[in-house]
Amino acid sequence: MAESILEQEKKKASSYEASSITVLKGLDAVRKRPAMYIGDISTRGLHHLVYEVVDNAVDEAMAGFCTEIRMSVNEDGSVTVVDNGRGIPVEMHPQEKRSTLDVVMTMLHAGGKFSRDSYKVSGGLHGVGVSVVNALSEWLRVEVKWRDGKKYQQFYDRGTPRGKVTDIGNTRGTGTTVTFLPDSEIFKSIEFNFSTLVERVKELAYLNRGLRILAEDKRDGTKFDFKFDGGISEFVQYLDETRTPIHKGVIYFSHERDGVPVEVAMQYNDGYNENTLTYVNNINTIEGGTHLVGFKSALTRTINNYAEKNKLFKNEKFQLSGEDVREGLTCVLSVRVSEPQFEGQTKTKLGNSEVKGIVEQIVNDKLGQYLEEHPHAAKAIIEKSVNSARAREAARKARDLTRRKSALESGSLPGKLADCTSNDVAISELYIVEGDSAGGSAKQGRNREFQAILPLKGKILNVEKARPEKILDNEELKTLIMAIGAGWGQDGEDIDLTKVRYGKIILMTDADVDGAHIRTLLLTFIYRRLKALLEDGRIYIAMPPLFRVAKGKAIRYAYDEKERDVHMKEFGGSSNVYVQRYKGLGEMNPEQLWETTMDPDRRTMMQVTLEDAAAADKIFSILMGDAVEPRRQFIETNARYVTNLDV
Repeated sequence: MAESILEQEKKKASSYEASSITVLKGLDAVRKRPAMYIGDISTRGLHHLVYEVVDNAVDEAMAGFCTEIRMSVNEDGSVTVVDNGRGIPVEMHPQEKRSTLDVVMTMLHAGGKFSRDSYKVSGGLHGVGVSVVNALSEWLRVEVKWRDGKKYQQFYDRGTPRGKVTDIGNTRGTGTTVTFLPDSEIFKSIEFNFSTLVERVKELAYLNRGLRILAEDKRDGTKFDFKFDGGISEFVQYLDETRTPIHKGVIYFSHERDGVPVEVAMQYNDGYNENTLTYVNNINTIEGGTHLVGFKSALTRTINNYAEKNKLFKNEKFQLSGEDVREGLTCVLSVRVSEPQFEGQTKTKLGNSEVKGIVEQIVNDKLGQYLEEHPHAAKAIIEKSVNSARAREAARKARDLTRRKSALESGSLPGKLADCTSNDVAISELYIVEGDSAGGSAKQGRNREFQAILPLKGKILNVEKARPEKILDNEELKTLIMAIGAGWGQDGEDIDLTKVRYGKIILMTDADVDGAHIRTLLLTFIYRRLKALLEDGRIYIAMPPLFRVAKGKAIRYAYDEKERDVHMKEFGGSSNVYVQRYKGLGEMNPEQLWETTMDPDRRTMMQVTLEDAAAADKIFSILMGDAVEPRRQFIETNARYVTNLDV
């Protein structure tokens, strides 16, 4: 008699013994589970390989031994990073009994970052950087100019050395050169986006005053040369390029306390949005942490104390909130911590409790001194903060009406919303749809159990140029805030993620110019007023197909021209093949919309992440701000990349 499935499973379970335990040696663990080390194996993880190698060179700069770094994407798709630091040691390692270079390149958790004699601070989180890059590369070549006046070389194939470290001749100076080609067996694509890499190395150049970083794309000859003697002060000027400052110059101060160097550069502009970027050892702490808490606390206290002392509140009993004193602020806060403790979902939130007090004391002292020495700037900052407080108070009552008492309450939901029946936030989805026509198709085509539809009419307010009280005058934005249910705020402080009714919030607009504009307006609102949703990974963009290719009863959907041509070729060319170009979601019937764009088993979506806050702020201020000239330059520079433009 045949064994039952249950009996078979019991036998499998009972066979769990010593021989069932697999031990992955060397770099095998990295190749087996690469996402554990670099986040994922998509474009993000691919670029992370470059950051790991560049960060090693920057650590040499922070230690005072490197003045120049060269990063290039080569014609064959490989990447080369050259620095003029001390060079990775090549002599025999006392414990491992082989070249230290080989140890560094092939062993996890082997590096100088764990020795404070070599590096007081470093940018690496786990000390696995270059060995992980080696493991995930089809091939890697490392060259070291060592202090004995010789150059050494080693080749690796998927982390395995081809031979011994080789002396290849005499040389001058010191430094390390790493060239690697990511492994196509690991990554979905090995095509580097040069502009993404450039944004990161430019940021590093700002954060490390005087360090020269050259970037070159040898595939098309594009070159950049970054060196900022003004450091983070120049960073703030760059971020505020499209805004109008309300005081002269950038406020800058730096100080070291208890072995923690702190640098602050800040400037107020006439806008209504705050942009504070925080870094620990050059790592962008997008989730903030104790250093940010200390800065915000000190900023609010110092400005209130100065205003009260100098009677700038007149006869009013007034107290400025943190939100008031940060309106229109652009700030870069950089700290160096010898033993950083990171936490949070993306491990980019500083947890060292002692850093809060250190930053707080330095900002109290140095900012207070600046305000005393620059009374005109101090008056302008406080006047702006007071105006912000009055406007915010006027908007508070209206804003409170939009808040939901609980994630499951439905009594105050907007009438436009076709809600889902499930109360399970983990599976529920909110589709924000452009127009009533597409909204109608989406409502009919959706799965009512877990998919909610909110159609928006027309183009929403551009919040980049709007005061907070104006936001609630816009019916579409007010409807959106009510549907999501978490409140809204300047920098996410007023957002309660426990009250968000949906696990995914999906923007679904037409594949034309108007649709792209509406999507950009929505992303601007989310970035400026609902940023916590971005940080929590809840925002997605639906990817409806651009083409429907049909021959007889056979139907294919294509997301770009290349895929359309492939389908046409499969159907034997253009003869008797019907191609429909979707310009709007309303052109799809409910069944088509479901099977192409809304069915979780078949749809394609893009998750919107917040990896580079500086670049995001810059692009939103250029595209959505008041300054016309930077926007014109951006359009002229990037016009050649435009696709699917309807004219």
